[in-house]
Amino acid sequence: MTNLIEVDSVTKRFGAIIAVDDVSFTVRRGEVLGFLGPNGAGKSTTMRVITGYLPPTIGTARVCGQDIQTHPVEAKRKIGFLPEGAPLYGDMSVQGFLEFIARIRNLSGKHKKSRMDDVIERMGLAEVLFQRVETLSKGYKRRVGMAQAILHDPDVLILDEPTDGLDPNQKHHVRELIRDMGSDKAIIISTHILEEVDAVCTRALIIDRGTVVLDGTPGDLHARSRHHNAVVLRMKGDEANRAAKLLRAIPDVGSVEKLDAADGVSLLVVPREGKFVAEAVGAAVRENNIQVVEMHTEAGKLDEVFRQLTVGEEAA
Repeated sequence: MTNLIEVDSVTKRFGAIIAVDDVSFTVRRGEVLGFLGPNGAGKSTTMRVITGYLPPTIGTARVCGQDIQTHPVEAKRKIGFLPEGAPLYGDMSVQGFLEFIARIRNLSGKHKKSRMDDVIERMGLAEVLFQRVETLSKGYKRRVGMAQAILHDPDVLILDEPTDGLDPNQKHHVRELIRDMGSDKAIIISTHILEEVDAVCTRALIIDRGTVVLDGTPGDLHARSRHHNAVVLRMKGDEANRAAKLLRAIPDVGSVEKLDAADGVSLLVVPREGKFVAEAVGAAVRENNIQVVEMHTEAGKLDEVFRQLTVGEEAA
C-alpha cells in the first residue's frame, strides 16, 4: 500500500519551547492512525505542520507525494482537515457554509450536488441545514466541521478530536463513518478517548513531550499491559482462598489477587510476560471442583499503558 502521509524529521520550536522534536512516521492508504498523547505533547502542532497551517522549524511533511512547503496548494487539495474546536463561520447557515467550502474546493455542477447531498446525509445535517451555525449545539457544530473536511472526498483526512462533544449515538455514527472511509484513505485521528483506538484505529502512535514513544497496532498496546491475558474469576467468598492457592501453582501465573465484588469475590490471575493461561486456569478450576460464577480473559488496559509511556507510572 502507498504512503499517503510522510512526516520526515519534523521539529517545531516556539522560541525556547520545542513542541515537536524530530518526529518521523508514515501513514499508508487504508490505515487509520490513532495519534495519542497527553495535553501539550505536540499532537495538534504535528497535525498543523502536516496540513500546512504551521511551517516546521526543521524537516518536512509530504501528502500524496507533494511537499507541504514547496507544493502547498497541490498537497492541500488532497487533505480534509478537522481542526481542534472545529472553527466555523457562525453567521452563515449550514447550507451556506457548505456551499462556501464547495466553491473553495472547486466543486461544481452535478459533482458538487452529489458531494453536498452525500455529506449532509452522512452527517445527519438535513434538519439544521438552514440554521445559523452559531445557533447549533456543540455536537452539531462538530458534525458540520466533519462535513466540510470530507466534502471534496480527499485521499487524506486529519481529524483532531472528531468525536469531541458528541453524544454516544453520534460517536458511534462518526466511528462507523471513519471505519468505512478508512479502507481507501489515509486517516490520522487525534483523540483522548482510548476506546476509540480499539473502535476505529488500525495503528496507534503515542507522542510525549514532542517525541514518539510508541508506534504499533492496538494489539501491540494491549500486549504491553500488565493485564494482557489476565484471567478474572468471580466466585463465592469461601472458595477464594483455596482457588488462589491452586492458581498460584500454575507455572505461567505471576500473581493472584483478590478483588472485592458486591456479590462475592473476584480473583485476578496475572500471567508472567502476558502468556496465555486461560486454559490452564479453566482446567484447574474444573479439576478441583471450584464453583465459578463467571470467568473471562482481559485484553489489556490501554489507560495503564498510556500512563506508563507518558508519565513513567509503574503498573499497579
